[in-house]
This record gives sequence, structure tokens and C-alpha cells, in this order.
Amino acid sequence: MCDREAVPARLVAGLARMGVALSGDRIDALVRYLWLLQRWNRAYNLTAVREPLEMVPRHLLDSLSVLPYLHGARLLDLGTGPGLPGIPLAIAAPERVFYLLDSNGKKVRFVRQAVMALGLTNAVVIQARAQAYLPGKEFATIVSRAVASTPDFFAMTAPLLPRPARLLAMQGKRPAGTDLEGLEPRPDILRIHPIEVPFLDAERHLIEAHYR
Repeated sequence: MCDREAVPARLVAGLARMGVALSGDRIDALVRYLWLLQRWNRAYNLTAVREPLEMVPRHLLDSLSVLPYLHGARLLDLGTGPGLPGIPLAIAAPERVFYLLDSNGKKVRFVRQAVMALGLTNAVVIQARAQAYLPGKEFATIVSRAVASTPDFFAMTAPLLPRPARLLAMQGKRPAGTDLEGLEPRPDILRIHPIEVPFLDAERHLIEAHYR
């Protein structure tokens, strides 16, 4: 089976295992995004993952694994890189508006092109450093897949947090207890969810913080 057939087949199988039901046009949009990413990646080195079949679990399914934890109508993807998890989430949840923030010019150019090519009217692309971003609006959920340090992520998002709000930090290995001590702003509820991503043989965890 060639990649052009294998990619959508693996995506559909993965979504079924995750219990995520998407219409055919949403699945087609996800596949189109993957091919755009793969094509741009040849010239601009947007992601270390090169193989389209590997991109399905590592980028598409991993991004969509946080769907059950989203909250509210306006969401911020902090450090979106090449649009992850924001673009897959915007495709899967058209009723929500996603703001995709990154400071890297070449990645932002790709994200803008992808949003335009896919006709995503619920995605807003912003080039800015998180520390300097003044949104002028409130986000019910802030999500990041580019978390180097959990305390740094919490501190970075503090000026952007209304009440109520939710922070979602996507990570690999389960964070040590010491990494979660003294988080500021201190969440009212803090949960760590192990996440199973189909076809991905790697640990994935989601840190979910609620602010009332």
C-alpha cells in the first residue's frame, strides 16, 4: 500500500481506537495538512519527523488526544511550531476558535499558508514571543505541546490566564513530583493523565490545571 493510501487508512484506524468520530471532510483536511507539512518540511526543516506514516501518530493523533480536555470557545496554542496541536484541533473542533502563537518566522509562514490552504476560518495565526504577547482577549484553555519546563510554562501563561481557565501541558514522560511543586499561579485542581496514542510506542502525559 502506498503512502497516499496508507496515511488516511492509519489515521482512520487511529481515530477509531481513540474513539474520535470525524466526518470525511475533516479527515481529508487532516491528511491535506499532513502532506503540506511533509512538503514544506523538505525545505524548511519544520519537524524532525520525516516519514508521512510516522507523522500520523506523532503529529495528528497526538494532537487530537487532547480533544476531550478542551474547554470553552476561545483557545490559545502556545508555541504552536508548525501548527501542532492547534491546526489538527481546529480541523476537528470547528465550533471553537484557536489562536496559534509562535515567534519563529518560517514556522509562522507555514502555519499561515496551511490555514489559508485548508480554509480554516476558526484559526488565527500570531507571530510573537509569549512573554510579549498582549492578546486583549481571554482564553478559556491554553494548550502547549512545546513544554520544556512545566514551571516555566505556568509562569509564562500567568499574564494570559482569566478565571475560570484551564492549562493543558502535553509532555512525554510523567513529570516528577518535584517538577510540580510550587507552581505559580497555583492551580485549584491539578491532574496528570497518561495518554495512549495509537501506533506510538512512547510515553505521553497531559498535565491538566484548572483555575476557578
